[in-house]
Amino acid sequence: MRRAVLLAAAAALALAGCSDGQVERSDNANQAGYIAGDGTISIYQPAERKSAPEFGGELLDGGDFQLADQLGDVVVLNVWGSWCPPCRKEAPDLQAAYAALEPQGVQFVGVNVRDNGTRAPLQFEDEFGITYPSVYDPKADALLAFRDTIPPSAIPSTLVIDRDGRIAARVMGPLGEATLTDIVGDVVAETPAAAEGTAEAP
Repeated sequence: MRRAVLLAAAAALALAGCSDGQVERSDNANQAGYIAGDGTISIYQPAERKSAPEFGGELLDGGDFQLADQLGDVVVLNVWGSWCPPCRKEAPDLQAAYAALEPQGVQFVGVNVRDNGTRAPLQFEDEFGITYPSVYDPKADALLAFRDTIPPSAIPSTLVIDRDGRIAARVMGPLGEATLTDIVGDVVAETPAAAEGTAEAP
């Protein structure tokens, strides 16, 4: 009886870990120890923002992405893996937010990590109809550029980068379409710092 109770308790804890955003561990040994964020949202006012680091790499489709080339646009950067249950949960919302925000000059880019090969992530994109590009970063080497902002093991996580190339918001964990569009909408509505300086010039 005692053994049955302990097994039930362990099962309940496992389910809680998947549902409340606490530490989740993949059954795949290659992914052991990844952290599903707790949903914490950090919004940074313009005066508090730090410049995003140099970031870029080869895309899943074979192209190339460089964050520096997106200066002047708002960029949403999402870290994900095809093996990550919370990533699957948020994928439709990210695509819907992209469809709504892209006409406003907002660029989305994924950062695919810890997938051994491109087959699984490409199938993931096909399954969820993802139309924005993703950097293929299996060892999270490129992602280390953001190590002062997001832990390399925090998957999924999302950054919003303003038109001046500064980090405007950070979300640790999965997020929904409405939350993302609200956050990004506020950043889109801002006047870029360069434009403010021009307006103030005599």
